[in-house]
Amino acid sequence: MTGAERRRSVMWGKIRAVRCEDIKEWCVRRLPILEWVPIYDWKENLVPDAVSGMMLAIQQVTQGLAFAALSSVHPVFGLYGSFFPVIIYAIFGMGRHVATGTFALTSLISANAVERLVPYAGSNFTANNNSGILGLSEFEMQRIGVAAAVSFLGGIIQVVMFTLQLGHATFLLTEPVISAMTTGAATHVVTSQVKYLLGLKMPYISGPLGFFQIYAYIFENIRSVQLEALLLSLLSIVVLVLVKELNEKFQRNIKIVLPIDLILIIATSIACCYADMEYVYGLDVVGHIPQGLPPPKLPPMNILPEVVTEAFGVALVGYVASLALAQSSAKRFKYAVDDNQELLAHGLSNVIPSFFFCIPSAAAMGRTALLYSTGARTQVACLISCAIVLVVIYTVGAMLYWLPMCVLASIIVVGLKGMLMQFRDLKKYWNVDKIDWSIWVTTYMFTICFAANVGLLYGVVCTIVIVIFRFPRAKTLNLKNMKEVEYKYKAEDNCESLKQVKIVSVSNPLVFLNARKFHADLMKIIQKDSTSSQAWEDVNKCEQNTLLCSFSNGSCHGESLQQCQGERCVLILDCSGLNFFDYTGVSMLLQIYMDCKNRHIEVLLACCKASLIKALQYGGNLESENSIFFESVSSAIDASQIPRPVLSLWIAFTTFFLLALASCPLLSFCSNFSIFYAGSTEIQQVQRTE
Repeated sequence: MTGAERRRSVMWGKIRAVRCEDIKEWCVRRLPILEWVPIYDWKENLVPDAVSGMMLAIQQVTQGLAFAALSSVHPVFGLYGSFFPVIIYAIFGMGRHVATGTFALTSLISANAVERLVPYAGSNFTANNNSGILGLSEFEMQRIGVAAAVSFLGGIIQVVMFTLQLGHATFLLTEPVISAMTTGAATHVVTSQVKYLLGLKMPYISGPLGFFQIYAYIFENIRSVQLEALLLSLLSIVVLVLVKELNEKFQRNIKIVLPIDLILIIATSIACCYADMEYVYGLDVVGHIPQGLPPPKLPPMNILPEVVTEAFGVALVGYVASLALAQSSAKRFKYAVDDNQELLAHGLSNVIPSFFFCIPSAAAMGRTALLYSTGARTQVACLISCAIVLVVIYTVGAMLYWLPMCVLASIIVVGLKGMLMQFRDLKKYWNVDKIDWSIWVTTYMFTICFAANVGLLYGVVCTIVIVIFRFPRAKTLNLKNMKEVEYKYKAEDNCESLKQVKIVSVSNPLVFLNARKFHADLMKIIQKDSTSSQAWEDVNKCEQNTLLCSFSNGSCHGESLQQCQGERCVLILDCSGLNFFDYTGVSMLLQIYMDCKNRHIEVLLACCKASLIKALQYGGNLESENSIFFESVSSAIDASQIPRPVLSLWIAFTTFFLLALASCPLLSFCSNFSIFYAGSTEIQQVQRTE
């Protein structure tokens, strides 16, 4: 049989070995909806899910229109982005309270590609040149084509990350890094909406230090501010903030939250329509919104190489923000979330909707908090919101023509309040760890000066560098006492022998980062002289069942190992805390063993993993008459017990001397004389009593 035939037969054998139970388990693991739908409690969960779904639909519609404008595309594409990704995530996602849809940070990132590839100034298209698709101009269709390409490639990157099982690499994304990145990105989003809040006509500004260039342009053209737009923006922000604060304050007393976003949109649209603000005051409005869903179309593949940077930003920033919300909801409501499965869910939520002209999507903090407050139980709430959004797309969308853009900008700014309030975390980081505080501040500054993906990359690299410098300085030796090892010495045990026993607990992984420090700390303990004579006197008391040495930060607080000739010194390494190691760590353990052996110190290893024993036996010559590996510290202590040689010699000599005297005639005479003397003494005592 040839090699190809052998491989083919092995492959067919594996295929035949697959059982129906394995296929079912795989489907349930990759399609979580198959797990929770069959056990869904319709009587108990349907009502709260329906209420949450209706409230979520209102927020999806308003944020969809706003974030589409933030992404520099027509607002109708935000409605599509509030429909398709939500359905995909409900099928593949594991977060029961994660509201996926349009997202401010990913919209801002995709806007960079849209403005770079299809800018307003370089466009030769007009609004009257309709393409026949959705009744929009060719210019608008080119813009959404770029945004859909970013969504498509970003989703592909997330799916590839899922294939490579990179979801577990999120341990590098610490809370200070995520908090600083999202706060900095939210600041960028607010800055991008200032032109709508003030009614200014200004070019699109991006790139390094673009944040400061925007404000420089605004102050230079402060006289061009549109007073009507500014007043309407201030009024909208005040109303939104006040009502939302009241909703949060009285949410326990009221079951339905007042949908102030929807009410504000309806009120301002009607006012703008009847007052004809578009022509009288020159306010920017949303404009024509086509009805119905678009037919599927492949995103333009020819521009994928040009949007790689934005696609990576969408993939990383969107996934990090969404995973943080999913883990938070899972911790709050006590269920599990798989990091890799979330990569697949969000990847497909970007790839599939990109065929329906959707902008990049992710989970938003405001919508997730809304599901918390309204008592949502499962993803059914999101599916109900999709049904309501679909009704809006087919019927109500055309009525949003007169919606002012400054009102949408106000909704965006107020919706980012939760992210902007993360500035309060600075006090917490300062009180806990100054280094985390500095990481937060510098990550925020990098995000402000460059972009969200650059700030995220800096935060991760900075965290890794700091860990590399701090890890070798962390303590590797911990205190071990007799109560911890649960070992009791008997009263007749030889306490003098305990003077030469040391127990060291390895509490950290032993890798190339801290191997040298571990070796240096242990050698210092071995070479350290006795601290005081009082310590020796305390040791001689058998009533103290404690170890002779306590280790903390590499220093010895008890008496040290004495290297006297004729005395046996024992060093016990408790390896129960040594979770993993590398070649450098194993080599360092072998070097410690040989150094101690040269100093006439016996080394015993307790609680070693099987992999560590195998590595030590393979890496060095550990052959000896007695084994050095023990299952527990107690067994190692038993093996290290040393009888006192002087006491044993004295007992042996005394026994021999008594036996010799027993065989001597003089001893018999002395014995008979003592018996006779004792008898006569007793007779005299009896006569006296009579």
